[in-house]
Amino acid sequence: MVNNSQPYGGVLIKADQILDYLSTQPQPQRLSEIAKHTGLTNPTALKILNTLLLIGYVQKDPDTKMFSLGTRLIKYANKSVEQLSIKKIAQPHLESLQHSTTETVHLGILESDHIKYIAKIESKKPVSLYSQIGKSIPLYCSAMGKAVLADLNDHEVENYLDKIQLIEKTKNTFTDKSMLIDELKKVREQGYAFDNGEHDLEVFCVGSSITIDGTNYGAISVSLPKYRLTDEVLDDLIKQTLLCKQNIISTIKNEKQA
Repeated sequence: MVNNSQPYGGVLIKADQILDYLSTQPQPQRLSEIAKHTGLTNPTALKILNTLLLIGYVQKDPDTKMFSLGTRLIKYANKSVEQLSIKKIAQPHLESLQHSTTETVHLGILESDHIKYIAKIESKKPVSLYSQIGKSIPLYCSAMGKAVLADLNDHEVENYLDKIQLIEKTKNTFTDKSMLIDELKKVREQGYAFDNGEHDLEVFCVGSSITIDGTNYGAISVSLPKYRLTDEVLDDLIKQTLLCKQNIISTIKNEKQA
C-alpha cells in the first residue's frame, strides 16, 4: 500500500515558507501578498501568521495590518552565526584585514545560490557602506559570489547558470551568461574577484573565496565607495585580501591537524 500521509511537520513547512518569503522582502507585506507568494489560501496563511505573531517570529503593524519578521528570531540567528566555526577562525584575520585597509570587511558563506554575510567589520571613515549580517546577495553580482563560482568546475557553473536569472541590479551587472563565464575564467587565474558597481553602483569590492581541496568554507571581501578607489589603493586591497585568505586557509589546516 502506498503511504500518502503528509509529513507530521506540514504546518511547520508552511510556516517556514512564510518566514522565508518575509526574509526576502525589504518592506512589511500584506496578507494577500504573503498568501499569493507562498501558495497558501488567505485563511490558512492568516492562521499560521497569527501563531507566528503569538510566539514573536513575525510582527504586525496595528495601523497597516502588514507583517514583517519578528525580533525573537534575532537571538536564534545570532546564536547560529556564533556557532559557525569559520567565523571564529576568520575573525582575527578579518580584523587584521580591516586594520590594514581601513575599509569595510565582510565574511560570507555560500547558501543556495547566494552569499550570506555572517561577519562584518565597519570602516571608521566618514562614508561607510550599508550592509547587514544575515543579508544574502546573488553570486553573479558580488565579489565574494563570483570568487566562489570561479572555484566550481565548468559543469557546476553551467548548472548554476541554467537555474538562475541574471537580473540587472545596476548598469554594470553581468546579464550575459557568456560574458559572466569569461569573467569567472579571469577570477580563476587571478584568485580574486571584483564587484565593480554590479550590485550597488557606487560600491567597489575585492573578494576571494576560501576553498581547500574542493571544499568551500566561504569568502571574504573588502568594500569601499568607488570615489576612494585609486590604482594604488586597488593594488593594496588585492594584496591584503589574498594575504588574509592565505592566513585563514593556514589556520583551518592547522585546526584540522590539531
